[in-house]
Amino acid sequence: MASSLPDDILYMICTQLWYRRDFDTLYHCALAGKQLAVPALANIYRMHDVSPVTNRGSSDADMSAQERAKTTYRARLHQEEIMIIRWAQLWRMIALSAMGQTMFPYAHYIRALNLEDLEELLQDSKFKETVSDKFFEGELGKCKVQTSGSKKTQARLDAGATSNMLGDIITTSTPMLEELSGKVENDALLRWIPRIPRLRLLNLWYGGALVGAGPLLRQHCHGFKNLSLWGWNHDDADQKFADFLNEINPQTLESLEIFSDAAIAAESFLALGCHRESLTQLKLNSLKTNAMLSLNMLAGCTNLTTLLLTDNSYSYTDLKNSQNDVFLEMIAWLRNCKKLRSVTFRDFRGGQNFMTPILLENDIHLTHLELKGYAMADARDFHQALSNQPSLQELQLQGDSDEAGDGVATLVESLSQLVNLTDLRLQDISDYFTDEVISRLARNLPKLEGWWTSGWGVTDAIWPDVATLKSLRRLDMAATSRFTSEGILDFILSLGPGNKGLVLAIMMGDVDCDLTEDEQNTIRETIAARVDGRFEFQLQRGTTSLHKYYFMSRSQTPQSDPDISEYEAESD
Repeated sequence: MASSLPDDILYMICTQLWYRRDFDTLYHCALAGKQLAVPALANIYRMHDVSPVTNRGSSDADMSAQERAKTTYRARLHQEEIMIIRWAQLWRMIALSAMGQTMFPYAHYIRALNLEDLEELLQDSKFKETVSDKFFEGELGKCKVQTSGSKKTQARLDAGATSNMLGDIITTSTPMLEELSGKVENDALLRWIPRIPRLRLLNLWYGGALVGAGPLLRQHCHGFKNLSLWGWNHDDADQKFADFLNEINPQTLESLEIFSDAAIAAESFLALGCHRESLTQLKLNSLKTNAMLSLNMLAGCTNLTTLLLTDNSYSYTDLKNSQNDVFLEMIAWLRNCKKLRSVTFRDFRGGQNFMTPILLENDIHLTHLELKGYAMADARDFHQALSNQPSLQELQLQGDSDEAGDGVATLVESLSQLVNLTDLRLQDISDYFTDEVISRLARNLPKLEGWWTSGWGVTDAIWPDVATLKSLRRLDMAATSRFTSEGILDFILSLGPGNKGLVLAIMMGDVDCDLTEDEQNTIRETIAARVDGRFEFQLQRGTTSLHKYYFMSRSQTPQSDPDISEYEAESD
């Protein structure tokens, strides 16, 4: 029976299912009849890049312990083979549709083309064993590229070149394509750009693919605004990238992210000034020394809302002490970025010195801050300045803690004032947090949903205060601890509806307070029944003498054990 609903209503229904990523319902809509097939298939292939069948769908690692226990090894292998077949069918149908050999023009519907996913399929051992011959049947056989063999080795499928060949066919029929990702070769990209006028995002493995692409993007892709590169280490990368930035339409680039090593520096940073009004997200990882010394060239980019800078581990440049003029110019630039909401510095020597002026700027209201690779002993001003950003919702700190002095007290005092925090991750910097500190934070941070902390000598005394966190969904306790099954169960039984799905991970339990298998199973069953949650438990590795030394003298002045050296007592 034909539907009584007009076509535009059916399209709206399928679009809503697309928003929900509801593949199953859309699939059944496609089977329901001709009138629903087109809107359903259009929305299925519109999001094919996040389909459950890509990248083998759900892997064994995603299965719970209970699911793995119920599934035999042979059954899991069979399931993997089925997923490989479906994964291959998806890509084969897209390619064949671009050649006009399918009932529906699937390629016409796609918005994102991820050639990295296609290359992973072609490299998969099960694909090669069971699906490869079928995949390359007929017209697709001409896309199969093999490496040249020798007397000792057979020719093998060149997954990278083959994925580019298939991409060459697919892009002839993708007028709706908005995103392109993968190891795209330079000559291929230059051919494809005129075919995809709606392109707005490029996520490329090799930055060299951009050479010569700027004028084409300027002419054909007026909506292009997001660029991500995995790396670009050629000697002329800085100049070539600067040329690209100058060649595309000015004031159009909104987001730039470089994931790994790239030889970009002063010329590229100056060229970013051509997009100073549009650029809102800048993420630069693995900055080399020459790039670190040129960061002041970014001074014109003051409309940033997101900034991520990571020092190359081989650089570790101390700008404040070695290049103070660059340091001061960077501080002036950062203070002028009034729209900043998210700031991340990783492995910057003296990174806290860059963060502090941002925190003290009253016109800047951060919601996310991450600082990795600093020392508590040098961070008093930074820790005090944290309290000036009550708008913070996500905070991640990783650095060397300090037992001496008032470093812990200063940090805790500031953290206690960040009442809007929903996610708090403290690694190493919290190594000397005690029951009292953790309980205080729990009382003062009522909106926490995720909490990761280390600590020292933590006991059941924290549970009553932690139980007041009505929105807590994940608690990772990487603290040396002596929790009991009774204390943990009392905490679980006090949880409410807002804690649904809670993951409780105790990762450094004291070996003298080990939980038996029966106790662990009881806790797992209780948390699953109470809030549909999960419990993970692991003992601290290494010697127990440190814990005995602490807990036996909890209310006394610790005395040295004459049989244990200072070095051994502080080691695992």
